[in-house]
Amino acid sequence: MRHRMHAICPYFAMFPEDFVGQHVEEFTSERDWVFDPFSGRGTTLFQSLLMNRRAAAIDINPVAYCITAAKAEEPELLRAVREINRLEAAFGRCSRARLRSERQALPLFFRRAFYWTTLEQILFLRRALKWRCNRAHRFLAALALGSLHGERDKPMQYFSNQMPRTISTKPDYSLRYWRKHNLWPHKRDVFSILRDRAAYRLHQSMPSAAGKVALTDARKASRAFPDLRAQVRAVITSPPYLDVTNFEEDQWLRLWFLGHEPRPTYRSISNDDRHRRQEPYWQFLAEAWAGIAPMLQDGATLVCRMGARGMSESQITRGLAASLRPTFPMARLLRGPTASPLRRSQVRSFRPGCSGCLGEWDYVFDVSGS
Repeated sequence: MRHRMHAICPYFAMFPEDFVGQHVEEFTSERDWVFDPFSGRGTTLFQSLLMNRRAAAIDINPVAYCITAAKAEEPELLRAVREINRLEAAFGRCSRARLRSERQALPLFFRRAFYWTTLEQILFLRRALKWRCNRAHRFLAALALGSLHGERDKPMQYFSNQMPRTISTKPDYSLRYWRKHNLWPHKRDVFSILRDRAAYRLHQSMPSAAGKVALTDARKASRAFPDLRAQVRAVITSPPYLDVTNFEEDQWLRLWFLGHEPRPTYRSISNDDRHRRQEPYWQFLAEAWAGIAPMLQDGATLVCRMGARGMSESQITRGLAASLRPTFPMARLLRGPTASPLRRSQVRSFRPGCSGCLGEWDYVFDVSGS
């Protein structure tokens, strides 16, 4: 049965846990280290921990880091509920005048996206949660990210007016859509939803070991984990696809909740979310492989799911092999390219005419002896 923590927060262009499980089973043994330099929502890390492997991951996007780190080290349910209750009591004592002022200072989008009392609770948690340094707060922040926007008719799941679950639609588009359909946000109690979601996500048994997660660039991976030098047995990852999406732009509302600007931004976090030209894209990947190389043990395997807009399977295969060559000159393709069927949710995002790709391909490389 699928573990409920996998779906703590929807995330665009994510691969399923059975993709990870298949390769973890085939290429690693218990207690081996598995690593993901582009963690997304942490599927590689969490599935590896569930299979009694040791796991580490990095991502440069704070949303991805928060979700992945929440899966790496979950609190006990009792502690999580106790912390929600403590925060709710603190909210009851805080200055309503200050919250009202903060709410009124936000762009119109926020006042149409959330019922006013719900927005004040969100604003309070945005300031109160110390997600960078507190394990319980990180888990609660990840829960909040997963409930921040979605279908408005699911009262025990989402805080917002009608929105997609996976990406944050732009403010102007959202306002036009809500006006056209006369949609208004429902009143939601954020603390009640967090209690409900915590009980649901922490219902099953958790991995016995904790994972390691860092908020950094893939090119700095070995510096982030100096103790993992020559320790990693398998890398299972999916880099940002060429010219498909910009994660910073798509996750702008969740980024706001974590302390960023109250509007979409494009390059304040990374210049590598969305490369539009092949040459800098493959150079970026070559630098990323160089960044993880010191962590790999002899006999390591690299499993990689790739996609790109406007590129054929053969072009992707040649580009990926060329990006590996400077760091892993003896890399050997064990399997692939294997076509991966696009899931229905991604078919809509990758349909012709959109900024998407029409296929995904899986590769397995032996990088030992390189």
